[in-house]
Amino acid sequence: MRVLSVSVTDGGAEHARRLPYEHQHGNAGDTVRARWGEVDAFVCFLAVGAAVRIIAPLLADKRTDPAVVCVDEAARFAIVVCGGHEGGGNELAREVAALLGAEPVITTASEVGYSIDGGEVVIGVGCSSDAPPEKVRALVEEVLDGRRAVEVATIDRRAEHPAITGLGLPVRSFTPEELAAVDVPTPSTVVHDAVGTPSVAEAAALLAGDELVVAKQKNDVATVAVARRARRGRLSLVGLGPGDARHRTPAATAAVRHADVVIGYGPYVDLCPISPSQKAVRSPIGDEVVRAKEALAEAAAGNRVALVCSGDSGVYAMASIVLELAGEHPDVEIEVVPGVTAALTAAAAVGAPLGHDHCAISLSDLLTPWEAIERRVRAAAEADFVVAFYNPRSKGRDWQLPKAVGILAGCRPPSTPVAVVTDAGRPGEVAAITTLADFDPAVVGMTTCVIVGASTTTVVNGRMVTPRGYQP
Repeated sequence: MRVLSVSVTDGGAEHARRLPYEHQHGNAGDTVRARWGEVDAFVCFLAVGAAVRIIAPLLADKRTDPAVVCVDEAARFAIVVCGGHEGGGNELAREVAALLGAEPVITTASEVGYSIDGGEVVIGVGCSSDAPPEKVRALVEEVLDGRRAVEVATIDRRAEHPAITGLGLPVRSFTPEELAAVDVPTPSTVVHDAVGTPSVAEAAALLAGDELVVAKQKNDVATVAVARRARRGRLSLVGLGPGDARHRTPAATAAVRHADVVIGYGPYVDLCPISPSQKAVRSPIGDEVVRAKEALAEAAAGNRVALVCSGDSGVYAMASIVLELAGEHPDVEIEVVPGVTAALTAAAAVGAPLGHDHCAISLSDLLTPWEAIERRVRAAAEADFVVAFYNPRSKGRDWQLPKAVGILAGCRPPSTPVAVVTDAGRPGEVAAITTLADFDPAVVGMTTCVIVGASTTTVVNGRMVTPRGYQP
């Protein structure tokens, strides 16, 4: 997707430069008119009214016009002006919002959200093998009539059909035998003869939901039915990345945005844009078990919950403890939303030290005996792994890092590069490359990641590199 960002003020230009798109600063009207037929989308850092006056004479067809997203001067909102569905504007707004730490503003009907009696909507869809995705989507949007679906259900042979996956929803599929066992209001012998069940749309909607609220509707290529189901709790274990929103995945941003409850260690919750309608639960460090149980209890009560962590929730964070405790709440749906972990962010700051085999070792002996940690460090040293040390040093733990680095130094040369990156990916990031011989543990703190190279790791033009072995 070719995206051009356009700014007219110094503040807008500063925000625009944080985006990974081509950027032009100056006369927005001249720029948009000159590039209208060349790009797929514009991100305009100017008022919506001004953007509308510029693009109004240029609009021709929603299927071919570029998408336009506006961002306000404070970068608080990314607003879809046109091209929401057809031009990819909705997804672009979400991407821009994630990169800027803003809130996407989307007004297309199928994304607004509308509940039925406090429940949520599931759509059952059947379609012919040659069904054009756009015709299926049109029927779905007509039948939903402004309601937002959370899932699409269909027959197993259509689960990967472009018309089904193109709806952008989680897909649940059922066998013909499962569908045929469901009583439906409008069965079809034609459908039965073709796929082995008298109903696809209605039966699938009922299997995925609780009560049919819209009976089968059809066009020449598809059938659609809608079922209501009691709202079910959902717990998202969200990795926020290193801190700055530009390193946060759109999936992580969306999980937080759609949550009823956001739970986490206080400073991590503070990284999230919390709306007045959301409940924020901040807990102190060390309350991990309490935090996990509270998140599961909130989800079991029917809430959508985001349990947030820095980095990746599955790397020295909350995902493992939540999944260990999840057996107490078998009805809670849990998803793990990946994030950029500290080792990856630190590595990117100094080059490519993780280019070959590597491992991560936490030096915190609060939960793991030092004897076990030392065995792992020795194994990594003997195997010649690049090692990323998490939790390397604190006021109360100042001897573990020198001990671990000393073990590695016994198996690799003194000139081996060592990266010391503090506050990786955050404002104030400090990244330095030294050697095993010159490494000073005193410069390391709780927010530092230390990466010790392997025997093959080198420094090229100031960047730390572990070669994979490719021949130039």
